[in-house]
Amino acid sequence: MATEPLRVLIADDHAVVRAGLRALLDGEPDLNVIAEAGSGEEAVRVTADLIPDVVLMDLRFSSSGSGIDGVEAVRRLGASAPEVAAVMLTSYTGRADVVRALEAGARGYVAKAGPPEEQFRAVRAAATGSVGPAAEIVGELVGQVVSPDHELSGREIEVVRLMAQGRSNRAIAEPLFLSEATVKTHLVRIYRKLRVSNRPAAVSEAVRRGLLELT
Repeated sequence: MATEPLRVLIADDHAVVRAGLRALLDGEPDLNVIAEAGSGEEAVRVTADLIPDVVLMDLRFSSSGSGIDGVEAVRRLGASAPEVAAVMLTSYTGRADVVRALEAGARGYVAKAGPPEEQFRAVRAAATGSVGPAAEIVGELVGQVVSPDHELSGREIEVVRLMAQGRSNRAIAEPLFLSEATVKTHLVRIYRKLRVSNRPAAVSEAVRRGLLELT
């Protein structure tokens, strides 16, 4: 008995990217692009209507200028359509972005300019319920994300990022809508997880692990 092709939704804010991906994916007999979306909000809405097997989701939707990013869209899909697998599609390769995506529920992470075989493999793996390690970095980080006792959470990474800017506890708390006491609690956990004892060492270790990129 023939198996039905996997139904794929492509979500990216660049029409040329969507067209290129559609041409590649539709060239595979077991993959079928059923729709496209140009924003995170549209991706969530179309997914709820069509329930594809896999969504290829842009990470940042850079040209849209507003609205939710791909990570938030994936998070919302987890609540509205948990049966749909999401694979992050991006031009960025920072480990902090990979961590955020996997924590949000993404089942893979592929580069837009990467080999088509990686994209095919990630889509197929995600559809089976596996994490599709199209890039080696995903495989390295899966264990970190599912072991929160040893690795930083997304919120802790945000704290370290603000800490790297030289901000005080109060200045860290305000944009994150936290109390200073909560920030202090995060710092204690960050120091323990990174095995350091002060702010400069925490920032240095986060950079070394690829969790933070200094510009």
